[in-house]
Amino acid sequence: MRIATKFNLILIRIIFLAMTGSGFVSYHMLQDNARREVIQHAGMMLEAAQAIRGYTVGEIRPLLREQMQYKFLPQSVPAYAATQSFNKLRVNHPEYSYKEATINPTNPRNRAVDWENDIIRVFRDNPNRDEVIGIRNTPTGLSLYLSRPIRIKKKGCLTCHGHVSTAPQTMVSLYGNVNGFGWKMDEVVGAQIVSVPMSVPNESANTAFLKFMGMLLVIFIIMIVLLNIMLSRIIIRPIIRMASQANDVSMGNMTSAEFEENGKDELSTLAASFNRMRRSLQKAMRMLEDRGPRVH
Repeated sequence: MRIATKFNLILIRIIFLAMTGSGFVSYHMLQDNARREVIQHAGMMLEAAQAIRGYTVGEIRPLLREQMQYKFLPQSVPAYAATQSFNKLRVNHPEYSYKEATINPTNPRNRAVDWENDIIRVFRDNPNRDEVIGIRNTPTGLSLYLSRPIRIKKKGCLTCHGHVSTAPQTMVSLYGNVNGFGWKMDEVVGAQIVSVPMSVPNESANTAFLKFMGMLLVIFIIMIVLLNIMLSRIIIRPIIRMASQANDVSMGNMTSAEFEENGKDELSTLAASFNRMRRSLQKAMRMLEDRGPRVH
């Protein structure tokens, strides 16, 4: 087997091991990065929803107070404003979903289901906790979610959700006087939850992984080509020339030039040794020729 063939076989094995190890590590890193990126986007969406809630309570609701005496306007409800704004955002990001899950909501569509109640309970049991991240099973597969508590911090919220007697009569007429009342300041009444299928970060990570492995493969191929060129020029060609000259010398042909001995590497040392051997052989042959045949 030729030296280049042996070298390439060893190199390919090393590259295979390197790509396997790099692929294993990079795959998990890219998966984690993709999940963090999705969570970051979800966090920005929650912050936007929270800003809309505050804006609705502080600026929109006072402007609609007079009209609310004649007709209940959902635009004055922070949860409605945040949900509607998020629905507009979903036009470009349909994979994300948003819900303001509440234990005792005015609107039945906001009532928390079992897994949402568990999240709200975590916030209630841990007042200092401001975020819950998790993965849950859904009929369509795994789903990643980010949730933050809905805590009553503004007295304006109690106008509609404090006591039924202080709530707008148009709202009571529309939703009844049973649900959505009795909220208190600093109480966690629900959770803002943004959900996204796990397929979203997984597909993003897989795409990045394939690109990374493709680039790595191209780099390794270029390395193999360059190493083979260097191997041919630095090692294989000099060895072939030495082998050819050694064959000529063995046949008695001493006309070829000596090897260059520049450098201190192993090939230079081998060339110097070969040249000394050749000169010694030439001297020995001259001595034999000078003596000539002996007559007995």
